[in-house]
Amino acid sequence: MTVVQLPEELVALREAIRTFIQREIAPKEAQYAQEITETGTFASLQEEKRALRKRSAAEGYYSLFMPEEAGGGGVGYLGLVLCVEECMRHGLLLAMPGGVLPSVEGPTPILLDGTPEQQERYLQPTMRAEREACFALSEPDAGSDATRIRTRAERADGGWVINGRKHFITHGAEADYVILFAVTDPGKGARGGISCFLVDTDAPGFEVGRRQRTMYDEHQAELVFTDCRVGEDALLGKEGYGFYSAMRWINGGRVSIAAMAVGVAQHLYERMLEYAKVREAFGRRIGANQYVQGMVVDTLAELTQARLLVYDLAARLDAGADGRQEAAMAKYVATEMVGRVADRAIQVFGGNGYMTEMGVERWARFVRAMRLYEGTSEILKTNIARTLGLDEPTRAPAAAAGPAPTP
Repeated sequence: MTVVQLPEELVALREAIRTFIQREIAPKEAQYAQEITETGTFASLQEEKRALRKRSAAEGYYSLFMPEEAGGGGVGYLGLVLCVEECMRHGLLLAMPGGVLPSVEGPTPILLDGTPEQQERYLQPTMRAEREACFALSEPDAGSDATRIRTRAERADGGWVINGRKHFITHGAEADYVILFAVTDPGKGARGGISCFLVDTDAPGFEVGRRQRTMYDEHQAELVFTDCRVGEDALLGKEGYGFYSAMRWINGGRVSIAAMAVGVAQHLYERMLEYAKVREAFGRRIGANQYVQGMVVDTLAELTQARLLVYDLAARLDAGADGRQEAAMAKYVATEMVGRVADRAIQVFGGNGYMTEMGVERWARFVRAMRLYEGTSEILKTNIARTLGLDEPTRAPAAAAGPAPTP
């Protein structure tokens, strides 16, 4: 593995984001300290994050990872890792995804497939944090194997009629529009039969279904399309190539999650170390106990290893690697690591770590989902094995297929 030399401009960018967090976020979140201590969150979190997104967009952080020609910062994978890690290591709710930096509600390269009119209507206001999206691919019968989606879009009266149900949709109840994937040619499946649509949430036939509660504090939603009518201009990109559009940008999502894992692990490591130095039991500080020392040192070792790996893999992506192995490896290693770190943190804090008021148990709940979305750990290991020439199926699944045919 090569040792990544961080470019000065990326180090400066990371410092600028740190300053922004210390200036804009830490004082604001301190106002809700008592409520966070008692409940683990605060009631106006989403409202505050919306306001924060606008401030971040005004300073250029919210669109950092979009191309310069689209009005973004043009920051690559390594810069993404440094910025995301910086946001997460502070342990602040407002600095999490969807605050300083975008999550599913924010600008995504998928929107670059849009016409100039679509980009004016959706992409540009999203980059300014004036409109918010959600990404609707998963369905009750199509999770890891997203090629099995059943939501159907059919041509009718110069537009499209959409029927189906999506679930586990993050920000689904709050979004202004949906980036929707639906079957347009059942005979072709994911190889030319799935298209992407931009559906405004005030479109006739669209409704938010039941809220789906998770073990963490933010919840997903079902989205229901019942004879939902949209115009011809709702189609994003070429008909039948929506699934390829989604897969084309999956590397960025996986690397971002890996960076989140590294940032959370850094925060928890610092909390563990500090607590071990001040907490006393049986007449001495618990940091003198070799069992506690082992958990702290194991955390430092695993965190350091994962950070070096993620930095190196991000740099390879910037250098032109196709990402099939690199992005999968980064997410797999980092998310498995942070799960172990979160468990150790609770153990070091003991009963206090299990209590909401210490702000440790929240992170154990938060990081658990990282091993599920954007590819489960098991799917990622299978994908990595294929890059090594192992486990080659007779017919490769579309999700693991090569580039789409030229439209």
